[in-house]
Amino acid sequence: MNASRRTALFSVAASAALALSLTACQSGEGTKADGAPVAQDTASATASAPAAGTSTDTGTTTGTGTAVGTAHKTGAGSSAAKKGTAATPLCRAQDVKVSSERQDGPPYTHIILTARNTSGHRCEMAGFPHIQFLESHKQDVSSVAKSKPAAPTVLNPGDPAYAMVKLSDGGVDEDNEVVTAFQLILQGDSTVIAVDSSAGGGLAVDPAKTLTGYWTTELRNGADDF
Repeated sequence: MNASRRTALFSVAASAALALSLTACQSGEGTKADGAPVAQDTASATASAPAAGTSTDTGTTTGTGTAVGTAHKTGAGSSAAKKGTAATPLCRAQDVKVSSERQDGPPYTHIILTARNTSGHRCEMAGFPHIQFLESHKQDVSSVAKSKPAAPTVLNPGDPAYAMVKLSDGGVDEDNEVVTAFQLILQGDSTVIAVDSSAGGGLAVDPAKTLTGYWTTELRNGADDF
């Protein structure tokens, strides 16, 4: 057999062997020759699994722990989860005991209202007392804007709030009426609070001159002078 024929036969045999090898790989991919499964590549398996300690939870949490949205958590948590709890409730009539005391005098032109938190929880004395001194004058006593405190008047159990109230310009006036009791309501509550003012013979009130300050944790010079 000449050299060129031997070379041709060798090429044909090599091509046939390669074809058989490829056919065996395609038909038995992922198995050994004896049919046993082939283990996955270690690097590929590690890459497809979540890293240790990584959260895959799909939802940020609120302050109450309720899942919302579809964002992955971070180690520090979302800013929304850190925000505060419910706002302090308004003080209601059942939460406080209100009393009045004459201020300066005589003549007594002002009183100080004191509302003490007798409940077992914090509450806010919002705005000013809505006062009616006389049955013949149903409108509320006007408030003085400059007495409004810069921060909310929040009371812990046992704490007092104060409001300065003007009765008249002083002196004897035919428009003054003696008041031995009056009523008020708190902002956000329609319950009527009756206040006894009979001590010392009552209060001389001029309905045209009355004014009230806002509730505050302390009386302040200037802001409560009116």
